[in-house]
This record gives sequence, C-alpha cells and structure tokens, in this order.
Amino acid sequence: MKAGAGIAMSVARESELLHEVADAVGALMEFWGFKRVMGRVWTLLYLRSEPLSAAELCEALDISSGAASMTLAELEHWAVVRRSRKAGDRREYFEAETDIWKMISRVFRERELVQIERALEVFDRAREQLVRTGAPGEHARLAQISERIGRLADLARIGRGLLVAVVQQGKADLGPLMRFATAAAGRVRR
Repeated sequence: MKAGAGIAMSVARESELLHEVADAVGALMEFWGFKRVMGRVWTLLYLRSEPLSAAELCEALDISSGAASMTLAELEHWAVVRRSRKAGDRREYFEAETDIWKMISRVFRERELVQIERALEVFDRAREQLVRTGAPGEHARLAQISERIGRLADLARIGRGLLVAVVQQGKADLGPLMRFATAAAGRVRR
C-alpha cells in the first residue's frame, strides 16, 4: 500500500470515529431534552482544535445550511459555541466552549433549577389551598394529600440544594438525599 493511500484511509477512519463520537453525544443531548444535532455540532467543534465555518460543519456532518444556522444560534444562546474570525477571511467561524463544567452549570442554573422552583411554587400553593378548601368531613383525606405533596416538596428542595451545591461548588452533600431515602424506605415498610 502506498503512503498516500494509508493517509487517506487514516483520515477516513478518523472522520468515521469523530462521527460516532458526535452521534453518541448527540444522543445524550437528546436524552437531556436538547436537539440531537446540537450535540453533534458542538462535539465536532469541541474535538477539532481549530474553528470551523458553517459550510465546513454542513459538509462534515451532512446537514443543511438552515439546520446549521439554527443549531449554531441555539448553541450560542447557551454560550457553548462562540463566533470568531480569521485574519483576511470574511467568513464567520465557530468554536466550542471547552470548559464542560461551565456548560453543565449553566444548563442546571437556567433550566433545571427554574423547573424545580416552578414545581415548589405549585406544591406550596396547592397545599395552602387544600387546607382552606373541602367540606368538614374531607379534612383527613385532604390532610393526607397535603402531606404527600409536602414529601414531593421536600424532594424538590433536596434536588434544588444538590443542584445549587453542584453549580456553586462543583460538589454536593448527599446527606439530605440519604436521609430522605431512609425516611421514604421506612414509610414503604409500614
């Protein structure tokens, strides 16, 4: 085999492996509620050390220019991709945020914590209204429902605490979760 053929095969294999990794990250991103193509585009930019143009991304990932444009805009919104320029070139290039922890922290802050806060508001409002409503003969049943909503709120507060600790410190105290799990297991055995 000639050296040129070996290099071509090596480049083709590298491309194939990068696609596999991009597809795997895309599947993970989709599992977390993002679009698969977002994971694929970010991964390719992350793995390549040099910025790529939208046209290069389209060619490498076999996506349309419209899909690339929308995906890059969404990735920029999440601050996981940024635009750059090369001297003497009018095209825009894109490069990935390489601090993975920074990216995950932002998603936790802007998505998961917001959802937990919304859920806690609903739990608190529902418990308050359950206490005030219902016929006199319904108080015991409504109290049981309220108690169970309280357990959901406790779990949400523990989740919030864990996420806040992870976002702020990069670590979490699992003690509250363990106490909750132990208490929940005790209730199940009864």
